[in-house]
Amino acid sequence: MIRLTRLNNQVLAVNSDLIKFVENAPDTVLTLVNGEKIVVRESTEEVIQRVVAFRRAVLAGMPSAGTDLNSALAPVKHPDAEHHIHHQGD
Repeated sequence: MIRLTRLNNQVLAVNSDLIKFVENAPDTVLTLVNGEKIVVRESTEEVIQRVVAFRRAVLAGMPSAGTDLNSALAPVKHPDAEHHIHHQGD
């Protein structure tokens, strides 16, 4: 989510994944994927910078390049799992 300001100075948070495009007409207008339009005080460039900063923050929490994702996503085995061996017929 990114924080933006409506023309009446009301702050709102917008899910940046739902922004289809941003245009100057002459105010900055966000068009969402559902067709809704939101007019904001921030410039097109400011909106883009906030989206980029938000996505960088999200990606900063992901494993770094070169990480073996298979091992990073593998289920964690309980330390006592080896002691609980079930034999067929028990």
